[in-house]
Amino acid sequence: MSEAYWSAVRTVRLSLAEMLDTLSPSEWDAASLCDGWRVRDVAGHLALVPTITTWQMIAAAPRARFDPNRINTLLAVRAGSAPTSGIVHKLREHAEDRTTAKALDTRNALFDAIVHSQDIAIPLGRTFPVPVDFTRQGLDRVWAMGWPFNARRRLAGRTLTATDTDWTVGSGPAITGNALSLLLLLTGRTSTAQSQLVGEGLHGLHA
Repeated sequence: MSEAYWSAVRTVRLSLAEMLDTLSPSEWDAASLCDGWRVRDVAGHLALVPTITTWQMIAAAPRARFDPNRINTLLAVRAGSAPTSGIVHKLREHAEDRTTAKALDTRNALFDAIVHSQDIAIPLGRTFPVPVDFTRQGLDRVWAMGWPFNARRRLAGRTLTATDTDWTVGSGPAITGNALSLLLLLTGRTSTAQSQLVGEGLHGLHA
């Protein structure tokens, strides 16, 4: 990955740490956009990503019934149970790290940080702006990958076009909106994204 990519990852992580510093105890314990995850769990996950090892994931597998989503949730809740000051400190301390478990993929670090920042901010009624060039990189990555979002298959037969950057994919009925809302759509935050999108391609989408 390029220097520009890792600079973007660092910027989003540090900006999120700044926002987390302003949260009240009730906001930390509020539900995020991630099903079953509190705000603190999302933050804990992001703080954990740069340092987690494959062995930690393997150790969690039996309790999570060897299901990748359950493993992710188990580790996120565990990380989110730490003192909030520690979560923020860890996020800052490892903001420049370019590592993660071998079982994961550093190409996902940027969109993961962007999307999870919205998972925290939106249900709290807060705004967390992201530079559109960062978001476009996230769109390219999520559209190109398969599991776990399967965006290309899930949104087949539609044309997706960003209004704030030069990005369009697919063919068929249109879905149009800002890049950040499209990224939320691609990553399965359908009901949240739909309110910021327009076009005939929205018909028949499932949350």
